[in-house]
Amino acid sequence: MRNLCLAVALGLAFAPQPQRTARHTVVGIEGREFVVNGRSTYGGRSYDGMSVQGLLFNSRMVQGIFDDRNADTRGRWNYPDGPWDPERNTREFIAAMPFWKAKGLLAFTINLQGGSPEGYSRSQPWVNSSFETDGRLRPDYMSRLQRILDRADELGMVAIVGFFYQAQERKMDDEASVVRAAEAATDWLIDKGYTNALIEVANEADNAGFKYDVVKPSGRAVQLIESLKERSKGRVASPAGRLLVSTSLNGGAVPSDALARAVDFVLLHGNGVRDPARITQMVDETRKLPGYRGQPILFNEDDHFDFTKPTNNMLAAVRAYASWGFFDYRLAGERFDDGYQSVPVNWTISSQRKREFFDLLAAVTGVGPR
Repeated sequence: MRNLCLAVALGLAFAPQPQRTARHTVVGIEGREFVVNGRSTYGGRSYDGMSVQGLLFNSRMVQGIFDDRNADTRGRWNYPDGPWDPERNTREFIAAMPFWKAKGLLAFTINLQGGSPEGYSRSQPWVNSSFETDGRLRPDYMSRLQRILDRADELGMVAIVGFFYQAQERKMDDEASVVRAAEAATDWLIDKGYTNALIEVANEADNAGFKYDVVKPSGRAVQLIESLKERSKGRVASPAGRLLVSTSLNGGAVPSDALARAVDFVLLHGNGVRDPARITQMVDETRKLPGYRGQPILFNEDDHFDFTKPTNNMLAAVRAYASWGFFDYRLAGERFDDGYQSVPVNWTISSQRKREFFDLLAAVTGVGPR
């Protein structure tokens, strides 16, 4: 028996380790600034008297690996020129990425359970998840995600990788399955050697649609965040030596003191915030929390636009020195070219609203005129 145990131990010691690809893009945090490859983003840049250096402009592109395993709803997502195809969706996402980057976009949010493919939905019968209901990873989804993250790494872009979305989290077997899924996704990012990924544990974790206490800020969300930070410690080739972890809240909400203390960067949402002054106020309220430690503050979802006006939510965030993210979905009466969240997606800069966002972004970041 002793010899058997020794053989097993030796076998484990010399077992092949995951082969990690050499990476090009490393994201980190220094004070209130995001840094990529050791340098502040948008180094030295200011716009209209506002500092842009260290911000992380982003767009909500959560459907990059979308699919629907419900045969009754899958036909809803057909393209104008053919049936729904998840591989086509990912290919077209990847093809569009250099054009976003050329306009100054450094980051995007993608989610392992997507988001509502209708923008906002009361009922969500479709089945879109990178996890089996018991928390195991699905190879088809993770293959698509790998291609996106690999291309982001090549382009010098950061991916905010969300794990859970409320309508799909409810379909999981139990709370243990949710924890298993979070750990599996974290290990996958580590084993692939990704250094350009930030974790968003759950999209709008305080949304009433979430079922399990472990993702809820009123429950044990802080415990899960801390466990994922600890799980990745010493396993990531980045300044922090681990993955950076946060979770987001409903539009207009600011984190609790305990949540602000736990996260590596604060994720806010501007949905429902019609007055840009409230965007600034949310940032101010967050910074006044006793648990706030000076981390970067980042909006990664806001469906308010007015990009051609002198005042809008995006510029209000910049004025408060907070990063801002574009949430674009297909409004009533709009078509395939409109919206980045509504499936099927035209991932190019194909609508007036998309062009106005990217034109302002290019001006703010200094890659284009205003």
